[in-house]
Amino acid sequence: MTPFPPHPARIPRAPRQQRGVVLLFCLIVLVILLIGSVAAVRSTHTSLASAGNLAFRRDLTSQGEQAASNVMVAFKSGALKTAALSSASVPSANYSAVELVADKQGIPLVLLANGSTPSGVDVSGTTFSPTAADLAGATSDITIRYVIDRLCRNAGSATTGTCVYAPSSSNVTGGSSQLPASQRPATSISPVYRLSVRVTGARSTQVFLQTSFTRPE
Repeated sequence: MTPFPPHPARIPRAPRQQRGVVLLFCLIVLVILLIGSVAAVRSTHTSLASAGNLAFRRDLTSQGEQAASNVMVAFKSGALKTAALSSASVPSANYSAVELVADKQGIPLVLLANGSTPSGVDVSGTTFSPTAADLAGATSDITIRYVIDRLCRNAGSATTGTCVYAPSSSNVTGGSSQLPASQRPATSISPVYRLSVRVTGARSTQVFLQTSFTRPE
């Protein structure tokens, strides 16, 4: 029997040199994940800031509503109840019988003035300086300032040629509204008043409110 020849001795191979390709891809993925997490955090922070600002503005808007309440009381039973006062300015009640000059947004310039004694002009060129104190807000850093102006170009009695008019809230036509125009009862009209409110909060944040109304009956 012929014996098998001995196997030649195997020379061990040198280990393959690692090139780090997998590590490179892992680092790239980590960088992408890091960028995505930073973007998500920034988006969340922006959303929270926007929600906080919206809630803050809504709170200022709600507090500004007390100016409208005070004005309605003044027209019904206060300083502006007397009919004669509707044709003459009353600075102590922040009331101007002539339309005030306003900016492009319709906000009277006197309301944009700073200081405890603001001053502005109406459309006839007369200086108007309201003297009523600002209303206090829920906290000491919130103040509410307002002005009322009658939408007329001249002082004195309101006339259709110089004032903006609206149907009186007490006018009830009922079924007569279905009649021809010649048979309908005369429609009463009232001058239009404009209430402009500025609410100033923390960090000089300002909210402006404005509404138009006719003289309360």
